[in-house]
Order: sequence, then C-alpha cells, then structure tokens
Amino acid sequence: MGKCWFIGVLIVVVFGSNVGVEGYPSEDLVERLPGQPKVKFSQYAGYVDIDVKNGKSLFYYFVEAHHNPHKKPLTLWLNGGPGCSSIGGGAFTELGPFYPSGNGRGLRKNSKSWNRVSNLLFVESPAGVGWSYSNTTSDYNAGDASTANDMLLFMLKWYEKFPTYRSRELFLTGESYAGHYIPQLATALLDHTRSTGFKFNLKGIAIGNPLLNFDRDAYSIYEYFWSHGMISDEVFLAIQNDCHFDDYTYAPPHNESKACNDALGDAYNIVSSYVDNYDVLLDVCYPAIAEQELRLKKTLTKRSLSVDVCMDYELFSYLNLPEVQKALHANRTILPYPWSECSNILNYSSTDPDINILPILKRIIENHIPVWIYSGDADSVVPLLGSRTLTRELAHDLKFGITDSYRVWFHKGQVGGWVTEYGNLLTFATVRGAGHMVPFAQPSRSLHLFSSFVQGKRLPNTTKPSID
Repeated sequence: MGKCWFIGVLIVVVFGSNVGVEGYPSEDLVERLPGQPKVKFSQYAGYVDIDVKNGKSLFYYFVEAHHNPHKKPLTLWLNGGPGCSSIGGGAFTELGPFYPSGNGRGLRKNSKSWNRVSNLLFVESPAGVGWSYSNTTSDYNAGDASTANDMLLFMLKWYEKFPTYRSRELFLTGESYAGHYIPQLATALLDHTRSTGFKFNLKGIAIGNPLLNFDRDAYSIYEYFWSHGMISDEVFLAIQNDCHFDDYTYAPPHNESKACNDALGDAYNIVSSYVDNYDVLLDVCYPAIAEQELRLKKTLTKRSLSVDVCMDYELFSYLNLPEVQKALHANRTILPYPWSECSNILNYSSTDPDINILPILKRIIENHIPVWIYSGDADSVVPLLGSRTLTRELAHDLKFGITDSYRVWFHKGQVGGWVTEYGNLLTFATVRGAGHMVPFAQPSRSLHLFSSFVQGKRLPNTTKPSID
C-alpha cells in the first residue's frame, strides 16, 4: 500500500523566484528545481538529524503556502507502505505543487496543490525510505513504535530549523499505512506535551483510505470485488464460507485453510493483472513501453481519463537525475542504491499491521482533536466498505450520535462524494471517482475536502459554486 501558524517581523531575502525568511535554514532553501515552472512561494529541502550517534537522518521537503504562508497552518503529510516515500507519493504525484512532466526531466504545475490553503511538510519516514538513512544497519529494522518516536524527534528538531512554525496550527495527514503512522504520531505528540509541557498546536488529523483494522479491511477487499462485478457470486460465496477473517493476519500464511487460500487466489485471477487494484477505474501503465519512451526522452503517451497513469515512472527518472538531487540537497551520503518509490532495504515489522488503530483514534478524539477518515471509492486495496464500518464502530464506542446524516456533498455543482459526521469530532467522507491515492485521480475534489478539513467546515450540501 503505497502511495502529513504565526505572524512576526519578516526580513526577506530574494533568491531568483523564491523568497527565503530570516531564521529559516538558508542551506535548505531550494532556489529552483530543474525544469520547474516559476513560482512565488518558497521551498526548502534537506535533512533533520534525529540520532547523531547512530547517524540516522530523515529527509524532508517543505513547501510554503501559495499565498500568505504566515497566515496559514502547517500540514504534515506521510505516505504509507510501510516503506513508501512521501516525496514520491504525496509531494510529486498527489498534493504537492508540481507533477513530473511527461519526459521525466522536468516539472509541471499542479493547480490543485494543497499548498493553496496550507504550508506543506513531506517526510520520508522511517529511515531507509527514499533518501532518509542511517549509518547503523539495525535502524532499518523498524516498526510502528520506532517510526512514531522518530517522527516526534523529527518534528522537535524541524521546529528548531523553522521556529516560527512552533505555535502554528498543525494538521497531520496521510494515506494507506499512514492510518497507522498518523494516529500513533498524534498520540506521541500528546504524550510529549503531557510529560514536558511543550505544546504541539495539533488541530486535527485526516487519513485517506487508511489501514485501521486488518481483519475488517482485508475482508472488504473481496466484498468490494464482488459488489463491483469484479468476481462472481460463486467465488465470493466460497470466500464467505471458507475464510475466517477474524483470525486473518498481515503476514502469510494468514492463518487460513487451503480452501480459503484457493478461493482468494481465484478472486485475484478473475480480477486479473490488467486492473489497477489501487484505482479500478484507471487504465494500467505498461512499464516496458514507459521505460522505453523515457530512455528516448519522449513524452509518455499512456494517459487514462486525463490522469497520467505512468507518472511513477516519470518521477523515478526525474528524482534520480543528479542535478535534481543536488537542487533538493538530497542523497548527501551517496546511497548505494537509486531513489525508489518504496524501500527495498527496510525490514518493517510483519505483526504491527495487525494492530487495531481504533482505540488509538478513540484516545485522540477524547482529547478533542477532530478526526476525518476519507476514502476514494475506486480503491479495492483499502476499500471504503471497511473504513465506513470501522468509523461507525468507533463512533459507537465513543457513544457519539450522528450529527450530520449520511448524504452527498457537492463540488462545483456535482456530487463530490458522500459524508457523515458523528459527535462533531468524527467525520467519514468518500471522494467520488478517486482511488487509493485520492488527490492523484481527483485533485480538485480532494483540495475541496482538505480545505474544508483545515477550515473546520462541513462539506457542502448545496450545488451552489464552492471552493476549489
């Protein structure tokens, strides 16, 4: 599963088209990325050393808001995996200000970037993901607890680099396995505040297509296949009769019978490899064709419903250009492997994905922090069917009543998805036509959802013109 506020006296230094602020690390200022369109906001990138003794450092990319960054909140974004890059996912293919151009050697603007309403911070976490690294090999044996602790250290040290953001409103966001990362980081921030008195100005968390409870989320995959006509009645009935998802585990052999495993295998054979399980509405990219076109420096021709389905290949090419890494102050130790979307060296716990996140979310909400859970409705990997049920179960455990009944919400006069709210602190929303990576296929609708989230507004129930 692949694919996270203060007004002071500002002294401005101009670097080309970027603006740097006194007190921010000038060595991390990104003056301009190769092939980048001109922009008026500032970008920073570099490393935060979280364990000097072991040589552990996390790489970050920070984009200030498009307008009036000093008046806007700070949003941290984390991708999932576990082990996938927030730079390659969120920053450059989903909600950041740029997408790779078709030839893999430049960038184009994302007019629906979330930096229209917030400052954005992307982190490659844990060490071993992307350009984040450790000089101590054992640090690549990671799990939920160590990842949350490392991100707590990161945030404290990042605030030292950007002190004006210490008191700024903070939102934590992410997708997929960030359904584990973000809630556990939120509790780490709460615990740190309780033990030290340093207050993180945490105002809310939003997690997209999140892994919350593996038992329920795993079953919902096959429920989704069946309800969308992707498998037959017979195969789904076999799965229901032969599989017992209450005992299902993330790591093989999943504690299931041969009959169950055969039925699950039949399901995937019927769905076929010609469907993108992360977004069943999109066509697939053919890697051999994509790689050949990039070698020839041609613009990729494979497009689907105006979505660039080969963007991952373009980005791999772009981020591995030496001049790009130099501009981003990345790969300072000259890692012995190329940057990749998901890590090949991280040894992540095989049992932590089985952790039930609902009790953690309950504690966060009990601290009066709003939680939004949203789902692209074309995702079969962590489908809305499981997330919606788990949200309702969480609301029941909190003894929350429905404060906004399940209904459509609108964007630009069309249905953007469906939404419901419990107890004024827990929201579940779908994004129509989006897959696992919601901003990728539906950038405009996802920006509307995110804008409502950070502004503390309900998604609109009217077809009147609204925010982008």
